[in-house]
Amino acid sequence: MFNKIKNHPFAVEAFFESSIVFTFAVPKEQLESLIPECLTLDTFQDKWAFIAIAMVQTKDLKPKGFPKFMGNDFFLIGYRVFVRYTNSKGKRLRGLYILKSETDSNKMNFRGNIFTHYNYTTTDISINKEVGTIEIFSKKSNFSIKVNKTDEEIELPTNSPFINWKEARRFAGPLPFTFTYNKETKEVLIIEGVRQNWKPKPLNVEGYHFSFLNELQLKNYVLANSFIIENIPYQWKKGKIELWK
Repeated sequence: MFNKIKNHPFAVEAFFESSIVFTFAVPKEQLESLIPECLTLDTFQDKWAFIAIAMVQTKDLKPKGFPKFMGNDFFLIGYRVFVRYTNSKGKRLRGLYILKSETDSNKMNFRGNIFTHYNYTTTDISINKEVGTIEIFSKKSNFSIKVNKTDEEIELPTNSPFINWKEARRFAGPLPFTFTYNKETKEVLIIEGVRQNWKPKPLNVEGYHFSFLNELQLKNYVLANSFIIENIPYQWKKGKIELWK
């Protein structure tokens, strides 16, 4: 019964004030052990797989149709792997597999772990904003970023596997689906996201550090892209479950 409650039992809606995404390219062999058997890595040039770290300022998250005063405001950090899944009808879906989720809200941590499999923990978040510059850092989680928003042309990060921002945009996230897998029952949980006016803008990255990447013992990974999305309504449909094989 508890597992059924965790399977996104109702649709959810929220407003993203901002979402800053760092996507890292990793030699695909290093990520294969991090995803379940039902999924395959979404790769580029059959060499690179990708981990996206999203830092999202979220407002008014609540069950779809509930009054605004029941919404929750919080900051979210999500660590996701880009994957593909072939559903029971043979359709290939692009999506994300969740490695870890963090929030600065105890309420969101509690409720998120009741209704999802997103593995929430709480952490501290500090944000400094100046004209065109954003800094976000956490002492507990040991991560920090510093980025610049500008209308001027921005070059891709050094050593990015992409040749231009159009190519990089395919791996900017979020992708349409998120997947969770129950190995014992071989059930795949599919959550579809719905968004409007999704227009990621490239960011100039001055610096970053994520201890979580070091904890995964990854080697030879590179920053592939970084984008910001602002002022976007977002929805997650009720989760769907199907048997794998």
